[in-house]
Amino acid sequence: MNRSSQQRPLTATMENYLETIFTLSNEKPAVRVKDIAKRLGVKMPTVTNMLKTLNERGLIDYERYEYLELTPKGAQVGKEIDKKHRILRSFLTDILGIDFQKADEEACRMEHAVGPTTMDRFVAFMEFIQSCPRTGDNWLERFETFRANGQDKDKCLQHMKAFVKGLGDKMKDLERGAE
Repeated sequence: MNRSSQQRPLTATMENYLETIFTLSNEKPAVRVKDIAKRLGVKMPTVTNMLKTLNERGLIDYERYEYLELTPKGAQVGKEIDKKHRILRSFLTDILGIDFQKADEEACRMEHAVGPTTMDRFVAFMEFIQSCPRTGDNWLERFETFRANGQDKDKCLQHMKAFVKGLGDKMKDLERGAE
């Protein structure tokens, strides 16, 4: 195995193949070249060339004309890319309201550029906005507290009450100004 090829970072295309193989291996008992070609919309010789590269890097076990399997290292990469994809797609659909197909395409492009720290923040942000009300001017500051300490229902309730009181005061001021 060429040591220098093993140390070079994976390309987005390599990651796409590993993600596809990971997904297919969870759907089918055996993954074949034609399954990958169909899923990715590429020709079988293109898949075969990439499989040789992934095999050389120790990410898959592949023999020509045989089924292929991810190695533990390849499965780890495939699983991580799949997880990123699902998180990003969920953010785009659930938070930003982008339609599923468009979000799926966008998530596919984004998943290769987003690092682990950013992904952790995405996950924490989604949990925060789904579990704690987004009220008041300082809700992003409260996100940092949530990210550091997790959800505190009592604090969320306190913030909601303070926001409602502040909103009521602002409405009274506006009504007085309109009179």
